[in-house]
Amino acid sequence: MDIRELKSKFIQSRDYNTDDVNALMDFAKKAYIQNEISINEYRQIVRELENQGAVIPETDIENSLIENT
Repeated sequence: MDIRELKSKFIQSRDYNTDDVNALMDFAKKAYIQNEISINEYRQIVRELENQGAVIPETDIENSLIENT
């Protein structure tokens, strides 16, 4: 799967088009978690999206459900 195919699946699933690379990254992550794409496809998509400016949002540590040790 490439970015073009990912966008096509996004449009089919969400009923709207987007050029927001962060939204596409979230969609790719969901597809990977649901076993719709392989790890290799996911890595390639993330690499391409990061090259287009996508970023993984930083989480607020104070509101995190993960304990700090």
